[in-house]
Amino acid sequence: MTRQFLLALLAGALFGAGLAVSGMADPQRVRGFLDLFGAWDPTLAFVMGGALIPMAIAWRVQKRMSAPLAAKRFVLPSTRDLDPRLIGGAALFGIGWGTAGLCPGPAIADLAVAPSPAAVFVVAMLAGMLVHRLLPAAPARQSSLETSNV
Repeated sequence: MTRQFLLALLAGALFGAGLAVSGMADPQRVRGFLDLFGAWDPTLAFVMGGALIPMAIAWRVQKRMSAPLAAKRFVLPSTRDLDPRLIGGAALFGIGWGTAGLCPGPAIADLAVAPSPAAVFVVAMLAGMLVHRLLPAAPARQSSLETSNV
């Protein structure tokens, strides 16, 4: 097994464990967070807030590294990477997330727990991925951070 595969497996297992421990694989938690004027559930806010600490540490560590552990160089986005496709995709993701209470990670985990509702979401997600592949690609652009690291 390659180092890249093992790191991806470790990251996926850590992410899945975080979903399970935090309860974020439960669509009702997400819907409860979005229900501001009903039975509001603040759990997701605490999960997001808790994610800020390791992310802040990761950004500091990344600045000191010359290269990532599993790639030749860092490829980081910039604000110039914001375009209508990205904004439209983010809006579509948010609508789906708010409606279904699922995003890709929890949906795949839920295939083992609640297969019927999760399967509907996963099929729709795969259809969206297929449509994305069939659409013409946006012109390639390099981010400012990517060009500075070359």
